[in-house]
Amino acid sequence: MKITLSPNKTFIIASIIFLVILCPFYSAAQEKLKSGSLNSTATQDKKIYPAGSAWSLTYPLGIHKSASIDTVLYNYQRQFVTALNSDAWACTGTFGAEGINMIFFDRPKTSDFLFSDALSHYLPSFKKEKFYNVFIPMTLLSYNFGGGQTNQTDRLKAVFAGNVNKHWGFGANIDYLYSKGNYNSSAAKNLINGFTFYYDGDRYEAQAFYNHFNEQNQENGGITNDLYIQDPAVLQGGVDNIEPMSIPTRLNGSQNQLNGTEVYFSNAYKLGFWRDDSQKGDTIRKMTYVPVTKFIYSFNYKYNHRTFKSTKSEDSNFWESTYFNPNETFDDTYYWNISNTIGIASIEGFQTWAKFGLSAYATYEIDNFKQQWQLPETTLNSTTQLTPIPASANLNPDTRRNSLWIGGRLEKMKGRILKYAGNAKLGMLGDALGDIDINGEIETRFRLAKDTVIISANGFLHNKRPSYLLKHYISNHFIWNNDFGNIREIRAEGRLFIPWTKTTLRAGVENIQNYIYFNPQSLPTQHSGNIQVLSASIDQKLNAGIWNWDNTITYQTSSNKNIIPLPSIVLYSNMYLGFKAFNVLQVQVGLDCDYYTKYKGLEYQPATMSFHTQGANPIYVGNFALLNAYFTAKLQKTRFFILWSHCNQGLFGSNYFSMPHYPIAPRQLRFGLSVDFSN
Repeated sequence: MKITLSPNKTFIIASIIFLVILCPFYSAAQEKLKSGSLNSTATQDKKIYPAGSAWSLTYPLGIHKSASIDTVLYNYQRQFVTALNSDAWACTGTFGAEGINMIFFDRPKTSDFLFSDALSHYLPSFKKEKFYNVFIPMTLLSYNFGGGQTNQTDRLKAVFAGNVNKHWGFGANIDYLYSKGNYNSSAAKNLINGFTFYYDGDRYEAQAFYNHFNEQNQENGGITNDLYIQDPAVLQGGVDNIEPMSIPTRLNGSQNQLNGTEVYFSNAYKLGFWRDDSQKGDTIRKMTYVPVTKFIYSFNYKYNHRTFKSTKSEDSNFWESTYFNPNETFDDTYYWNISNTIGIASIEGFQTWAKFGLSAYATYEIDNFKQQWQLPETTLNSTTQLTPIPASANLNPDTRRNSLWIGGRLEKMKGRILKYAGNAKLGMLGDALGDIDINGEIETRFRLAKDTVIISANGFLHNKRPSYLLKHYISNHFIWNNDFGNIREIRAEGRLFIPWTKTTLRAGVENIQNYIYFNPQSLPTQHSGNIQVLSASIDQKLNAGIWNWDNTITYQTSSNKNIIPLPSIVLYSNMYLGFKAFNVLQVQVGLDCDYYTKYKGLEYQPATMSFHTQGANPIYVGNFALLNAYFTAKLQKTRFFILWSHCNQGLFGSNYFSMPHYPIAPRQLRFGLSVDFSN
């Protein structure tokens, strides 16, 4: 395997090696400082700042939920392996490209703009947004790279946060991903940028964020023959080696482009009283404002635009139907949504008897969908064969909808023994009339065998209309106009964590009525009956000294495997040595393995960015092990890794497909560096 490194990559590797060499000398200097051999006034006078904090928001009221700051060493390298976005991830093989989580309980629900679902792992969202409260400015900068000139992959991320004072804070982020792909016509590029702001005063609070993304993905439709991976000698006259970029693909001139913007702003005015928190003997009275009730207004704006292009006429053979233009495809879909929410909330804990918080709100939404397609520029000749447009087709699919929701939230998030939160909202007017969305979670802790056991549960009840695009869509290759009924879902899930054995148990069941899926023709179809999905998993961590072995085993089954196919057994195993070198360098070096049983895999349709079931003569995927060898380390606030992904390629068979016709990325050497500049 030949790898060519650009000058900036050579500099990164040289920096990592320099840090490793520097470790013993840094350690010795630290010891001398502790013993007093070195006298440094600057070090003695250095102020120690407390650690910062982070939080995310709940929709739509903007209530805070505790979040983490990404500086953890453990499995830092895993984020750079596409197939490990989850323990069972079906994807097109390129880092940054489309994929779907095959752990059903971890799979997001279908969004209003269904084209973004296949890329949701890489895109910003309301749930992922974080706000930071830091005592000194923080900058988290990371750079990951791998591959050579033909299959180069780079990702540069930066997060900045700073506080003007204890009330004001702001932040910014940028995420640039570029991958040439490992197979022909499979490049991916994504640029994300955003800003955050918050103010948290005694009587008034506000928080806002802005995010924008622009993703461009080439679509190759998969390789033309799976034998190029399974047994290339059959196709090449006995030659059993072929470069991945030389494997022919089913599409060569097709591309998806997706861009979007989200703006959120919430503010609240708090009514309360002043409390004297002065301690006995204090010479100055310490008065604290205690909020009792707050009045909230929030605004949310989302915009999405998706374009599908196919500029080579031979690519048209990939689709069964072509309705408008046989020479090229240029489909545009636009979506925007504006929501305004007003609410009132009583705040938990303003008195000892106020054990919970209670909120009520109303949300008014307007959304708009617009679809366009390109007609041929010249008159078609008589030999051109176009598929007749269905009589049910809506040739003017633009629409604007209005919805009114009322909702409430009950929560108790303080205290150690019991925490809970429940949300319920009901559609009152417009296109949401009669819809129900209820979800909740509860957690309790209790002492057992000199430690704390944690039991938690969560669940939801949904009765909602399908998204507009599942009902009405028109393009060059796909047209549908469906009259779907409401989707009804109910889920209950529980977790048990036993700290002294380092065991986490998880089990749940979900019942779905009127489930909508994409059939073998890649058309949305509604199953009128009920489908049950059962899932159970165990996460067990073992260790002896510096030796560690972490395992997660998941069992899941669907009552209708033709509609919801899932791998029955999913295993992620990670064996590594974890230790501290030279008293300062934290090290994790090991080998991890991802495996799931064979199942009837989903196929991917680039023209709709959807994953659909198979028909007769299905292709099964799975039953292969993906091994990755890695060395990860952390020195003070610098993390870095060296990763040999898919290091077992060809050793235990060559059927490494995560979806039919889409092999996972071949063996590759990758690197990563992350620096926290906050101190």
